[in-house]
Amino acid sequence: MPRFVWLVSIGLLVLAGPGGGQPARAAEGDSLAGQFVVATPELQDPNFDRTVIFMTRHDDTGAMGLVINRVIARGPLTRLLEEMGVEAGQSGGSEVRVYAGGPVGQGLGFVLHSRDYRSEQTVAVDDHVALTPSLEVLKDIAAGKGPRESLVAFGYAGWGAGQLESEIAAGSWAIVPADEALLFDDDDASKWQRAFARRGVEL
Repeated sequence: MPRFVWLVSIGLLVLAGPGGGQPARAAEGDSLAGQFVVATPELQDPNFDRTVIFMTRHDDTGAMGLVINRVIARGPLTRLLEEMGVEAGQSGGSEVRVYAGGPVGQGLGFVLHSRDYRSEQTVAVDDHVALTPSLEVLKDIAAGKGPRESLVAFGYAGWGAGQLESEIAAGSWAIVPADEALLFDDDDASKWQRAFARRGVEL
């Protein structure tokens, strides 16, 4: 499993913005936070070919999301913790999949998870999903005290002000309502096809 550095303070700076622990939203109806943006066949950037991105922040200053269908490593959670210099004790036998969350800040670690878990570092994305850039959530998962659903990613996708809107207008991305089933399931090979098939469909 690759060796990563978990940079919590930088991760919080990138993610939280002024909203702190509240959902990261722009003006009502404008934000894509909590939705998928799905790469269309017209998108030429190889960094995002056939990717599904869960948007964690979108406002007038820019946007951030995590790619949820590119697995780069898998194995016992204890091993991931050991790679980051954390003693997991005798617990943590569960398997974990690690995703390439995007080409920006690839040393930054994030855990996207269901809202049944919260720590001081947790930032709500919407009413169902939150994001925690902290080792504590991984240790809690290892101890059986973590969220019901979770996804570990390193790196993120980021856009400057107006950039994502321009790419959507050019046909590079389709906006798709997100749901926990597709977000957290382990059929990563079919996530793009399933998400892309939902464009224009009310869920």
